[in-house]
Amino acid sequence: MRTPGAVAQLPARNGAGRSPGSGAQARRDLRAGGDARRPVDRRDTEVASRLRSPGWRAITALVLSLAGFGDSMYLTIEHYTGNGSLICSATSVVNCLKVTTSPESMVFGAPVALLGLIFFTAMIGINLPVLWRSGPKWIPWLRLAMVVGSMGFVIYLLYSELFSIKAICLWCTGVHVITFLLFVLVVSSLPAFSDPAGAA
Repeated sequence: MRTPGAVAQLPARNGAGRSPGSGAQARRDLRAGGDARRPVDRRDTEVASRLRSPGWRAITALVLSLAGFGDSMYLTIEHYTGNGSLICSATSVVNCLKVTTSPESMVFGAPVALLGLIFFTAMIGINLPVLWRSGPKWIPWLRLAMVVGSMGFVIYLLYSELFSIKAICLWCTGVHVITFLLFVLVVSSLPAFSDPAGAA
């Protein structure tokens, strides 16, 4: 038989043997430290945003396309005017006139310079920054197909210069270098821009 004093000394507990305040404390502890999810690192978010931002890639691609357009335009004008005033040295290795007037300078009845001009005109359009940022999803794949095809053509032209014509055209080499840089830029950027609509 317990005395009234003994009852007063017993602590008030709930059904699980815990004091009324222990449940609320446990919930607070769970909210404070029980969440196993890793907090978002702002630096990771910033890196991902920079990777998906079209900024410097789009501008670089556009500048390269404009440079290729200018080079091809000059070669096309020289081809059709036929005045042979190419600003280029003529040595046993470097001879722009020999290259641009060779049979290999015509492909399918069209001047190679004109084909390059058409290619870079299309590249200017497809490399507009707005199309890098929010264009249709098939744009990056079309851009990739264009640069891959152009690199195949560049390899053919280089082979012709080195083994058939046995001379190098500096203006043509400029076009080749620009095409290669566009190829590297587009291929390296494809993973980040395969979904342009999601780019920042």
